[in-house]
Amino acid sequence: MPLCFFVSDLHGRTRRYQRLFEAISAERPAAVFLGGDLLPHGLWRREAEAGEDFVQDFLLAGFRRLRASLEAVYPRVFLILGNDDGRAPEATFQAAQAEGLWQYVHERHAQLGDFDVYGYACVPPTPFLLKDWERYDVSRHVEPGCVSPEEGFRTVPVPENQVRYGTIQDDLARLVGDRSLDRAIMLFHAPPYQTGLDRAALDGRMVENVPMDVHVGSIAIQRFIAQRQPLVTLHGHIHESARMTGRWSERIGRSWCFSGAHDGPELALVRFDPEDPAQATRTLL
Repeated sequence: MPLCFFVSDLHGRTRRYQRLFEAISAERPAAVFLGGDLLPHGLWRREAEAGEDFVQDFLLAGFRRLRASLEAVYPRVFLILGNDDGRAPEATFQAAQAEGLWQYVHERHAQLGDFDVYGYACVPPTPFLLKDWERYDVSRHVEPGCVSPEEGFRTVPVPENQVRYGTIQDDLARLVGDRSLDRAIMLFHAPPYQTGLDRAALDGRMVENVPMDVHVGSIAIQRFIAQRQPLVTLHGHIHESARMTGRWSERIGRSWCFSGAHDGPELALVRFDPEDPAQATRTLL
């Protein structure tokens, strides 16, 4: 049975990455899933101002050292970016796939043995101004306090009709088509709406006398899971959700949904076997 690791929202914190590298070296999982928000906050700005290159000098270098050390038992690595990651480094992540460091799976399908792997990075509209990885959810509705994907800014150009009319719901339908998801692992950044995985610390917050919804996940992703029933879904994005609800795992029908988000300094490491997802664990390292 394949041991898999899942982590998310490392936000460029080198201590978290070192803990991950150490765990991979010690336990030698078959696969590692990275669920977005991998880069330091504001990397798109700091690189331009200070010439820093976290992707090349830390992330790629770290995985190259790990591969050289583990050789034949180097795991399959699947990753997406998240809403805090500028899209400008996407070409670098795609290029690293050619040297076998990982597979970049946003809006793509890959294989892990006889399991299907799909990735999707976009989240519904947030209050933040970086919009590289934001889409309308199931309609052009924007929650109070949030900023439309048509506003804010992007680090790469996107066709106007995609920004205005694209939705997470439509993207997911195109991604999987009518294929069976009975043995699918779905790597998302956003969590499903109104679950223990999308609870934000917004209690009592008002915008122009309208209360903010404390559940900030994706309705499209929640409906997709309920209707299509993938085997395992992996999520991040809402750091405080596990602390507030006491839950990092959720069951939607037959689908097992896990969160790797965490609002403390530690690395939250989810270990799971896709042959037996009910036995998944989460440890803070």
